[in-house]
Amino acid sequence: MNIPSAFWLVPIASVVALSMAFYFFRTMMNADEGTPRMREIAGFVRSGAMSYLKQQYKVVAIVFIVLAIVFAFMAYVLKWQNPWVPFAFLTGGFFSGLAGFFGMKTATYASARTANAARKSLDGGLRIAFRSGAVMGLTVVGLGLLDIAIWFLILSQFYHGDKMALITITTTMLTFGMGASTQALFARVGGGIYTKAADVGADIVGKVEADIPEDDPRNPATIADNVGDNVGDVAGMGADLYESYCGSILSTAALGATAFALVPEMQMKAVIAPMLIAAVGLFLSIFGIYLVRTKEGATMRDLLHSLSVGTNISALLIAVATFAILYLLQIENWLGLSFSVITGLVAGVIIGQATEYYTSHSYKPTQKISEAGLTGSATVIIKGVGTGMISTCIPVVTIGVAIMLSYLCANGFDMQMNAEALSHGLYGIGIAAVGMLSTLGITLATDAYGPIADNAGGNAEMCELGEEVRHRTDALDALGNTTAATGKGFAIGSAALTALALLASYIEEVKIAMERAGMTLTNLKGDIISAADATIPDFMNYFQVNLMNPRVLVGAFIGAMAAFLFCGLTMEAVGRAAQKMVEEVRRQFREIKGILEGKATPDYGSCVAISTRAAQHEMIFPSLLAIAIPIVVGLVLGVAGVLGLLVGGLAGGFTLAVFMANSGGAWDNAKKMVEEGNFGGKGSFAHKATIVGDTVGDPFKDTSGPSLNILIKLMSMVSIVMAGLTVAFS
Repeated sequence: MNIPSAFWLVPIASVVALSMAFYFFRTMMNADEGTPRMREIAGFVRSGAMSYLKQQYKVVAIVFIVLAIVFAFMAYVLKWQNPWVPFAFLTGGFFSGLAGFFGMKTATYASARTANAARKSLDGGLRIAFRSGAVMGLTVVGLGLLDIAIWFLILSQFYHGDKMALITITTTMLTFGMGASTQALFARVGGGIYTKAADVGADIVGKVEADIPEDDPRNPATIADNVGDNVGDVAGMGADLYESYCGSILSTAALGATAFALVPEMQMKAVIAPMLIAAVGLFLSIFGIYLVRTKEGATMRDLLHSLSVGTNISALLIAVATFAILYLLQIENWLGLSFSVITGLVAGVIIGQATEYYTSHSYKPTQKISEAGLTGSATVIIKGVGTGMISTCIPVVTIGVAIMLSYLCANGFDMQMNAEALSHGLYGIGIAAVGMLSTLGITLATDAYGPIADNAGGNAEMCELGEEVRHRTDALDALGNTTAATGKGFAIGSAALTALALLASYIEEVKIAMERAGMTLTNLKGDIISAADATIPDFMNYFQVNLMNPRVLVGAFIGAMAAFLFCGLTMEAVGRAAQKMVEEVRRQFREIKGILEGKATPDYGSCVAISTRAAQHEMIFPSLLAIAIPIVVGLVLGVAGVLGLLVGGLAGGFTLAVFMANSGGAWDNAKKMVEEGNFGGKGSFAHKATIVGDTVGDPFKDTSGPSLNILIKLMSMVSIVMAGLTVAFS
């Protein structure tokens, strides 16, 4: 198989990204970590985070080994899968975990250095925190492109010479996307339970009952809270966006192989196009990272603007570059496909701006939640829930418009729904998702920046660095809450487009499974044909995939229910863990004399142990449920039921995820607004009311909400990998 020379830009870009990540890491490590007390606090957090991650990886490793054995049995004994599937699955999980590990290691070293830099200037603190976040962003995209490039080169040596070669290669590569999704779900759920159990426990007893400041060293849950920021919001989020990034590229490559199967000279170009767009986006992300800076005394709007400069210029440049990439490839309808990419980019910007509007205390929705604190916690919660529900409107409409426009652009605005138009249109939707995530290097940097700034504030408070330093770290922290919410919106939006592309990939995998089993089907003309020759309309007709088929409807209901069931399980898990944390903090305040007077040292280790045990225990069932549901639905309801499941899960999960992420972000920043001196300031009635709202929002925005975008894609990935099983039994 002849691989175009342009493809080599992909592994080159991955090496450049990893090199720049290492450079930013070394630069950060060369900065001063501050006073001995600052180093000590950072050491406690670092030790706790690494200890937790080590335990989590042990549990996840067992799950991966069991699943790999199952896949190997299906591939080598039952012949239901490609023999490369078990290996691709394992590498996807490994690289996803590695991305989270590197990001978290950087964050635990960066927080004290950010606080120390903030002693001198706001810009100094912003630069260290943001470029440390960039280590995560560049590591994720670098490892993602490296994994894709390696597997593409390996599989190209074994599959070539027939019309199904590239289809087989790209659908096999989707398997490592399942490995990445599985690891990401465990990381997000486990990390989310850990961090929010500690956060809720620390806030309820410390800030509300004992009336001591956030991150006060007298609070026994403080270290666990800071550890949680790293294991949930850094390691978990890195693994999450790694699978989003790879999933969008791989699903689009698979769609390209299908859409241009009858035009061999175009097929290879369509497969490597999303990889090249991602590679160029990586270089432009590095350029954007260097544009982020601010001035002393900057307001929240100034800080948001400084980050927007980097992200928006990167997005604008990749939009221009896309036209050049697709033109130089001479891919069919390159102009229309370029506009599909622009559609994805614009949709990402709109979702990000909408998220910022509904979660930043620079705007009315969050300001109104702060004001609601004057009448109590109930009105804060009611207002936050309402704001979150209303906030789903813009993202849902935006994704709907993006789907239609990217589909039409890829077809030259041809409204016909014949087989060719459908395949090309779905490829357009997939490449729009690639466009949305093409500058993930800098987008993820703004997200990973948040927990680093949060930990810097905690370090400053525990080390008593002074009011001016704490004011600077609070400004950086509030900015981090907004950027984290924006990053979650971006991830959720891309998940919707990617999951839609994965639906088409599932159809192709079912066709491959049927071909492997020697099965045939009847096309729309009534002729008996091989599965490989079936078009998407032929496939949908044969399996009766329509809204009048009860299997499709039941599958859709189960998919929507799965999103709520998953959120309910993870919310309850946080609640149970938080109860144990509250009881432990109360016990220490009651039994260890002198804690509240600062004369005795709290037992931080016991709180870290509570969060660790809870996260390890509680993350297993919800995560395994996400894997089990598509398999059971496939066995009971068949192919039509699985397609209904994926559509229902996508629609219900996307809307619920936006609602939870935005409600949680708004509650958090409403509290921050009061703490800045509004509506009575710290210690006031409104402050305590908004703290209650924030504790409700914690699992919304950091546990259940962000896990949903992984759930959506993991169910699709599991369905693709288990297509052989579904075909064999249905």
